[in-house]
Amino acid sequence: MRIRSLEVTPYALPFREPYVTARGRIDRREVALLRVRDDEGRVGLGEAVPLSMRGGASLAQVVAELEALGQRASLDEATLRGDAVGLSAPARSAALTALLDLRGGAGDSQPIECNATLVAGEPAAVADDALAWAAEGFSSFKLKLGAGDDVEQVHAVREAVGPEARIRIDANAAWDVATAKRTLAELEQFDVELAEQPVAGMDALAEVGAATSIPIAGDESIESCADAEEAVRVGACDLAGVKLSKVGGPEAAIEIAEVMPCFLSSALDGPVGIAAAAQVAQTLDAQGGDGPRLAHGLATQRLFASTVASVECELRDGMLHPPAGPGLGVELDEDALRAHRL
Repeated sequence: MRIRSLEVTPYALPFREPYVTARGRIDRREVALLRVRDDEGRVGLGEAVPLSMRGGASLAQVVAELEALGQRASLDEATLRGDAVGLSAPARSAALTALLDLRGGAGDSQPIECNATLVAGEPAAVADDALAWAAEGFSSFKLKLGAGDDVEQVHAVREAVGPEARIRIDANAAWDVATAKRTLAELEQFDVELAEQPVAGMDALAEVGAATSIPIAGDESIESCADAEEAVRVGACDLAGVKLSKVGGPEAAIEIAEVMPCFLSSALDGPVGIAAAAQVAQTLDAQGGDGPRLAHGLATQRLFASTVASVECELRDGMLHPPAGPGLGVELDEDALRAHRL
């Protein structure tokens, strides 16, 4: 696809409350917004979320990688996914998403069930947060563990939301194998839907999974289709949480889903990243058959105090409603973008 211009805008969205996990605390999310214009004047949007807390590329690196693409007369999916361009996964995701947006076409406007995302904290506070999400129609709750009294947090939320609600946990690989086995054994009584990345490494995941009845989901360990294939081979996990900026874009996410069951998860994306993930989630839901569907972790826009979009996905009754097309359907608020620009 021939490209007339390319613009990269780094910006940051503040959280309503600090986002606390076992990996640390952040007060805002830094994002790189990509705008690509073709010869016909159409605009495609993409977003890269640097995963520097996981040891990934920094915002400066991602911005530099995306700006370098402006030296090319054309962009295509095969080139962007190849090794020759040398893009980090977040930059590759942004570029491929922009091309997807440029291709346009009416989106599938089916709503997507989402889980509530509860940041780590004192058990009573986490339970109150769960009730606030429940009042907005959410029935699936994800707890960030590994940074406090894990068992009491889950106990408090289960007591608050009742027996019918689904609870999943995410330790962000903060536990060692012994801690994971012990903690999951204590949590089995609370009917936990899944445990996301309780430990680091494939062999450790397999050992922990063999010791618990709670299904194990990979996150940090599943960054590519090859990782998913290895996870299946060694029995490391039953399913995977997929973030577009982690795996390198929509097509990579779908390839992983062809290897093992997946749900889409937000990397605390901005509105463009959420809209792209919503399209992938719709694809996976449509291919899921008659079995039970997992809620997707795409309701994180509720965690932010502001946005840079005038039109974006909407959260209603625990469901994410994508905007109408063409393409992603996101429209930017230029004044807000200027105010949040870095």
